[in-house]
Amino acid sequence: MHKMLDVTEQRQRKRRPRREALHRLIENDLIRRVSDDEYRRKVKRVYGGPKGAMLAACSMVSLHMPLGERLFRTRKFDLTGARSILDVGSGAGQIARHLLKYADQDAKVTCIDLSHQMLRRARNRLKSTGPDFVAADLACLPFADESFDCITCGYVLEHLPDPKPGLAEMARVLTKGGRMLLLTTEDSFSGAWTSRLWYCRTYNRKELMRLCESVGLRCKQELWFTKMHKAMRAGGICFEIEKT
Repeated sequence: MHKMLDVTEQRQRKRRPRREALHRLIENDLIRRVSDDEYRRKVKRVYGGPKGAMLAACSMVSLHMPLGERLFRTRKFDLTGARSILDVGSGAGQIARHLLKYADQDAKVTCIDLSHQMLRRARNRLKSTGPDFVAADLACLPFADESFDCITCGYVLEHLPDPKPGLAEMARVLTKGGRMLLLTTEDSFSGAWTSRLWYCRTYNRKELMRLCESVGLRCKQELWFTKMHKAMRAGGICFEIEKT
């Protein structure tokens, strides 16, 4: 039995460099080739343009919208008791819509995005006077320490050349014991294609977990959209995180 396991592990190790080389070939490397300011301007143009206008439709086609809602509806990520929620990188309001639907009625939701155009789209799409909409950079959040007891951050961290300042900022504005739902693009084959489409980077699951821990954010659990996603290691990285 041990010999069979050893052979399997050796085969996996041999395949890994080939997979990583293929992913690097497909993955967009703009984030590593240009300055932070130039990359930030590129992201604003992408999300402010036609691609950004199609973001909500893309989320429906990829099933991220309905599958993401399931996380809240089934209380895999439980919003009960959250009073002040920050939605980082609200985009077209995909996650904010779930927050308004499943959070307690007296919960206050704040939506931030780097793109003013995306905030306008989110406001128009949500048709709600409840949330506050704030143009802000994840690496420099305009909020006081421990302003929120819950944060959602869906597919935003991959737009930071260095994720640590963004993670540190979210840790700063999160209360002790507060929770975060963090979704990012994984360093998989499908993640590499996502990177090419949206000019973002990808993350290794274990490395991202270590980065979170380095700024006082502990991974409580790995979440999966469905059992099939877990079996196939698909759908990207989804962590429930707690500030220690």
